Amino acid sequence: MSTANADSDMGRLRWRCRRGLKELDVLLLPFLETAYAGLSPALQNDFAALIAEEDVDLLDWLVNGLPAPVTYAAILGHLLPRPACV
Repeated sequence: MSTANADSDMGRLRWRCRRGLKELDVLLLPFLETAYAGLSPALQNDFAALIAEEDVDLLDWLVNGLPAPVTYAAILGHLLPRPACV
C-alpha cells in the first residue's frame, strides 16, 4: 500500500473513531494512534468493522461490559483489558 493510501485510510479511521461520545473517544482514538499500526491486517480489518458499528452498541460493548458478537473477540482482546465477548 502506498503512503498516500495509508495516510488516507488512517484519516478515515481517525474520523470514524471520533464518535462525539467522550467514553468512546478516549478508547478508540488512543488505540488507533498507538496500537493500530502494529496489528495484523486481519485485526486492522476487524477494527475497521468494529468502528462501523452503531454508537449505542459500541458503548454497550466497550464501556458497559455487555457481551459483543464473537466476531469481534480478537480485536476486543487488544482493545480492552478484560474479556467482552460471548
